[in-house]
Amino acid sequence: MKRMVGKNTLVSIDLPAQPARSAAIRLDATCAQAADLARAALVAVVGEACVGEHLQAVGIAERLVEHRFAAFQPGYVAWYWSVTTARAPRGKQVTVCDVALLPAEQALLAPAWVPWSRRLRPGDVGVGDLLPAAADDERLAPSFLLPEDVPLSDDNLPNPDEQVGKIPGVGRPRVMSVLGREQAAQRWYDSDAGPEAQLAKATRERCGTCGFYVQLSGSLGAAFGACANLYAPDDGRIVSADHGCGAHSEAVAV
Repeated sequence: MKRMVGKNTLVSIDLPAQPARSAAIRLDATCAQAADLARAALVAVVGEACVGEHLQAVGIAERLVEHRFAAFQPGYVAWYWSVTTARAPRGKQVTVCDVALLPAEQALLAPAWVPWSRRLRPGDVGVGDLLPAAADDERLAPSFLLPEDVPLSDDNLPNPDEQVGKIPGVGRPRVMSVLGREQAAQRWYDSDAGPEAQLAKATRERCGTCGFYVQLSGSLGAAFGACANLYAPDDGRIVSADHGCGAHSEAVAV
């Protein structure tokens, strides 16, 4: 525990423990006595006002010593300055290797960095934004695997003379994988376009029996379609077959 005293500041900090040293490595006395040299180098870099008292000297390796100073850097409470000194074998002249501002145990640190691809949320992509799909995106599969959603006909059967990864007549290198379709189906079913939406609960009519319901093709068509009713709140949106609203084509006025 060290107490850092500065202008109108009194902070107690726990400095990191000294690294374990083998019996063959001792705290180099010559480098350890070079605290004034370390301070001078530090002041030359950051200025006198930012440097506090000398806290300790720590042996890092043979003839390599870290000098730690209290830091009065604005915005860096419980941080300390680290100045590494070294000397050559059998040499008496000590040199400064580097200067760094490091956090003590109580220092306030920024949260761990999260890649932007993991920070994205539905709806984050705006006008002009570009969001490339990862090469290993589990929601996609090579189109030559012919997932069930790709209709088979004489026009799009695999052709060995075509470039690998493309299907004649389709031209898409990748299509949705089974996992991708399952995730989409669950997401849509749990949304406001599914059977649990308040809009659907307020009516007995279901979209699957509506004349304005345009069924999707492929496996997703078993449970989903697009609403094509100009007056319906879900016009132009994907809805589940058991969704519903008051604009059903067969609704009867009471």
